[in-house]
Amino acid sequence: MTSSLPHIAVIGTGGTISSLGAGSLDVLDYPEFGQKLTSEALLDRFPETRQVADPVPITFRQVGSTAIGPSDWLELRALIHRTAGEDPGLAGFVIPHGTATLEETAFFLNLTLGISQPVVLVGAQRPASALGTDAGTNLVNALQVAGCPEARGKGALVVLNNEIHPARDVVKTSTYRVQTFRSFDFGALGHIDGDGPHFYRAPLQAHMPDTPFAGREIADLPRVDIVYSYAGAAGDLVRAAVAAGARGLVSAGFAPGSPSPDQREAFIQAAKSGVVVVQCSRAASGRVAPRRHLREVGFVAGEDFSPQKARILLMLMLTTTSDIGEIQQAFQTY
Repeated sequence: MTSSLPHIAVIGTGGTISSLGAGSLDVLDYPEFGQKLTSEALLDRFPETRQVADPVPITFRQVGSTAIGPSDWLELRALIHRTAGEDPGLAGFVIPHGTATLEETAFFLNLTLGISQPVVLVGAQRPASALGTDAGTNLVNALQVAGCPEARGKGALVVLNNEIHPARDVVKTSTYRVQTFRSFDFGALGHIDGDGPHFYRAPLQAHMPDTPFAGREIADLPRVDIVYSYAGAAGDLVRAAVAAGARGLVSAGFAPGSPSPDQREAFIQAAKSGVVVVQCSRAASGRVAPRRHLREVGFVAGEDFSPQKARILLMLMLTTTSDIGEIQQAFQTY
């Protein structure tokens, strides 16, 4: 290690990348029966990390990412802002994270962080103790990207499988395969090869630190629920979400963006009561365009956002407005 290596904060949250199973062939039972390493112990397990960066380990959580939600996002955001303020020499941030909700944490940070340094989320599909684990390579790659000047100005990034993805577009597509993360419609931003990161495109939509959310204090996030459509689906879950206090609803409808008839009636009644409804698609690719039938019933067209990311953007918008026009504009901006 030399002083010329980039100074990177590594904020550990847990997940497969930090997990140890019962043995090198345990790639199934480790989440429930294994252990999770601290950020420092994870870096120590892969000493190659210190060949590409000068990492500063910070342990935030030691959990599977199914246990990470909106309150954790707010705490993590505050921790990143505080750490950046206390250590102005930091070149970037790496956040080891479980893959189950990695894309959601990444998108929240992509919209709300007010720092200029690159922020890279990284996970693994095989635990750190497994034969053929991808944890070490992914972690090294994430450090390389976080310390790379070209990573600045591209929003929060996701790095796995030698690929660099934008937080806005990336989704998890496979339960176990190492190529699980994909940006379906627009592709990866770049790759990390033996000679380091290489970028080939940049995201155009608004992202950290240049969003209205970045400089705003966010104390809490309102409840927004997602209701999935399937053949013959009743509207009961829509009505139950409204009764439970949801201020917003995301319809994961049939492509190109329609719920079942009974769900549609329930969503219309919800919208009339003041609940904001965003129409998305359960398909993995393509837009939900702002068509006439959506405008007439007061639904927001979810554009190309996955339902889970539409939920995050709607939550953030609802902290300041319930105006359908403003929210629709946000879905076309971010």
